[in-house]
Amino acid sequence: MGQPRTELLALAFLLVALAAAVAAAATEVVDAAPAPARTRTTTAGCRRGDLVVRQRATGRVVEGKPEYAVEVRNACRCAQSRVLLRCYGLSSVEAVDPRAIRAVDGERCLLRGGRALAPRGGAVRFTYAWMTPQDFPLLSSRPHC
Repeated sequence: MGQPRTELLALAFLLVALAAAVAAAATEVVDAAPAPARTRTTTAGCRRGDLVVRQRATGRVVEGKPEYAVEVRNACRCAQSRVLLRCYGLSSVEAVDPRAIRAVDGERCLLRGGRALAPRGGAVRFTYAWMTPQDFPLLSSRPHC
């Protein structure tokens, strides 16, 4: 009689763990979803994809770490300011130009001190050196049309 009860307790534990995992995954998906009000205008129309981040290895090595060049280009017909990217502190063994990008907290970085990127081609460039390339997904921007 002790064995069926143990099996039921193990099954109940697994169900609770599964429910917690599903809830955590759903929260992550919601947190990762873009916030349309912050990344898009209602009339003029800059889209999330209008800020394009390109990255490439430069071939240089700094303190044993490869260097990467990053370009963030505004493809929208409107200028965009207050561009925030996810950067997780912007790890680098070389100094990164703070006029181009700077960490505002442990997760986010601000481009150009919040100043606008010109429409249709305005870009900001910077380099950093780290073990692996970092992602710089767009969190938010403020279009000016």
